Amino acid sequence: MNKLFYGLCLLLSTATVAQIKGTVTDSKGITLPGVTIILEGTNRNTTSNEKGNYELPFAKRGTYQLVFQSLGFKTKKIPVNITSFPFEMNCQLQDENYILKEIVVSNKENPAHAIIRNAIAHKVNNTDKLKTFSCDFYSKGTMNLKDVPKKILGMKVEVNGADLDSTGSDMVYLSETFSRLQFQRPNAMKETIIASKMSGNNKVYSFNTAQKANYDFYENTINFENKKAISPLSPSAFAYYKFKFESSFVTADQQMVNKIKVIPRRDAEPVFEGYIYIVENSWALYAVDVAIKGYRMENPMIEDFTIKQSFAFDSQDNVWTKKSQILDFKVKIFGISIFGGYTYVYSNYDFNNEFNKKTFDNELVFIENDANKKADSYWEQNRPVPLTTEEVKDYVKKDSIETVRTSPKYLDSIDKKHNKLKPLSLLMGYNFQNSLKQWKVSYEGLASAWNFNTVQGFHFAPVISYRKDDEDKRTWTEWEVKANYGFSDQRFRPNFEFSKKLNNFNKATISASGGLLVNQFNEDNPMNPLINSVSSLLFKSNFAKFYDKKFFKVSYGSEIINGIHSELSLEYSQRNPLFNATSMSWSDKEKSYTSNHPLQPDNFTEAIISKHNLLKLKWKTEFVFGQKYITRPDGKINLSESKYPVLGFDYQKGLLGNDTQNHFDKFEVTAKQTLALGHRGVFSYGLTGGTFLNAKNISFVDYKHFNGNQTYIGEGEKYLNVFNLMPYYQNSTKASYMEWHSEYDDKGFLFNKIPLLRVLKANMIMGFHQLNLTDAKPYQEVSIGLDKLGFGKFKMFRLDYVRSYQGGFKTDGVLLGLGMLLSE
Repeated sequence: MNKLFYGLCLLLSTATVAQIKGTVTDSKGITLPGVTIILEGTNRNTTSNEKGNYELPFAKRGTYQLVFQSLGFKTKKIPVNITSFPFEMNCQLQDENYILKEIVVSNKENPAHAIIRNAIAHKVNNTDKLKTFSCDFYSKGTMNLKDVPKKILGMKVEVNGADLDSTGSDMVYLSETFSRLQFQRPNAMKETIIASKMSGNNKVYSFNTAQKANYDFYENTINFENKKAISPLSPSAFAYYKFKFESSFVTADQQMVNKIKVIPRRDAEPVFEGYIYIVENSWALYAVDVAIKGYRMENPMIEDFTIKQSFAFDSQDNVWTKKSQILDFKVKIFGISIFGGYTYVYSNYDFNNEFNKKTFDNELVFIENDANKKADSYWEQNRPVPLTTEEVKDYVKKDSIETVRTSPKYLDSIDKKHNKLKPLSLLMGYNFQNSLKQWKVSYEGLASAWNFNTVQGFHFAPVISYRKDDEDKRTWTEWEVKANYGFSDQRFRPNFEFSKKLNNFNKATISASGGLLVNQFNEDNPMNPLINSVSSLLFKSNFAKFYDKKFFKVSYGSEIINGIHSELSLEYSQRNPLFNATSMSWSDKEKSYTSNHPLQPDNFTEAIISKHNLLKLKWKTEFVFGQKYITRPDGKINLSESKYPVLGFDYQKGLLGNDTQNHFDKFEVTAKQTLALGHRGVFSYGLTGGTFLNAKNISFVDYKHFNGNQTYIGEGEKYLNVFNLMPYYQNSTKASYMEWHSEYDDKGFLFNKIPLLRVLKANMIMGFHQLNLTDAKPYQEVSIGLDKLGFGKFKMFRLDYVRSYQGGFKTDGVLLGLGMLLSE
């Protein structure tokens, strides 16, 4: 009963608070979504929702003109005399009368080409008028599931804690934001989020930001997460598109608008299809209605992604401004369809801005403290796009569910059900949780704890962990205990790890760990345990080499200032040699394992290290110049993009050992960067250089080890820290060194222009790697390969042909990349 009363109140308040409202239909009475409604002379505008309804918050009486504008329909101006509120004005739009403009058609020039060339030539003039401005920004995002089965493998399917309806459908995401934008070309934007709302969770902040919605077709490329698409107004557009003039029409302001069809020349490239509308004489954008396939933007899970933009002429400032933008996408996977959409409204433009240098700093988005605490009345009074009945019901349902599901009684009942032991808990794992106090104890089952290596044989390491979260501060405390037991060496090695995140602004974290471990000599662990197990058991290739360590370690890390991250650690350890403890294998019995000696595979009696103790100090600092970030009331979110190299400094010192010959100093500097080359792909590189001091007789454990690979399986999505054919410890050093890794990913720029091959919709990757040492000839690798290979929507494989050189040709091979499958 309470839910029904609350829902009725919300529906009634939504209907009465709006100041100017109405419904927009076509000549047949069918409601029209996405119509731009402008109150002339006020900088106020809005957009009709999916049901054709609109609301325009406004409270000043007087005589105005309401302008209704939508693609395919005549712009309509209605004079109104507003004497009281709420004021209702419905509108019926008539189909646009398209005319064939008188164009002299010749065999030499497509008539659309002249229009596009003029639009490209006048881009600077049109964007100059939008060089600096501020405006209000509203966004609404929704996502719906369709065709979801009631049950999967006999288990009932619930989404967001609610049952699906009879059609297997549910709205799984609904969120809104209000922001104030400050913009300065070419791409400086500052966004202040004033209000944020998400259905079913009043603690989080929506990520419907203007930063993610900034699709500017005046720019040469449109940036998506994985790829840059070619704008139809790019100088290189004619190499990617065919253009067809379809018709023209005259607006209510007597301005001629040309409708141009955009047709891709090649399907596999990052291109759009649809229509752009260009104003005659000024050659400004009037509207954009285009779509791009998911595989063209390197996101095969998306079937279609549509962008619709509507512009209106501001006679006071003599400029065409974006008033609305609608994004729609469809994802289909495992038979389940996901339909999503975002509606954006830009209003209250102010072009009289003189921003100072501090306006556009590295903080891209600032979320005000009470942004997610706005009352329903705030949204009802300010929301420019009215909610549909379905959206109103979703807020009511999910907010009611949240109230119930965050109550102590409900959380306790859920925990009692969840915490019951099951027959397979010992094998598959078990969690015991207290949701109210936000802590959980977890046990990883025996089924996921097994591996194999030659120094332990089969070994398992079940893990028991404890975690307590503080959702308001976004901090946590975590304990983990692991009990590793090897069946061949019959040794039990327990160890623990403690970590605590102190705050979410500078990410200060303390940690401590200790116990007994079997460690790879290379602390980067170049051999994946699963790959090593398979390689050993099936092919009798035990590439991983280990030593035994008893240790205790403490560390502290934080962001000192924006873009400078530092970590300091101290570890005291006893290192002991290990030997093979088993010859078990499922492969050819006549083949023998190599020894555990990294440099002498046939030496089974001597170890590369002797037992010793050492205290190791590590100080690591990373500099991310120009690091962009988002400030939230509960912390800071650093963003990954940067136009500068990321620099690192690493200092290590070995001291207080039982043998002073193991003491040393090591200095290392790194630089890494990914350079976007527009639609021509990306170039990435990693450079590392270092040297040792006082390290003549140090332990092999403390050498600089380089990430090699002898399995012909690639584990990373990028190979910027690995030599793919180099034996793991062949070039380990205690002297000076420098390594270079680089890759060029064409993002389909070259490969998709090759007939027949472009049907693969793959990316071509070219790589070069070099290692320079003081006591050996340079080691080099060159490679060429294809990325984003797979079947249908699952593009998770990579294939490279690699050649290596060291004083001449050394070897070659084909590498199968399984980065996405092996990543944790």
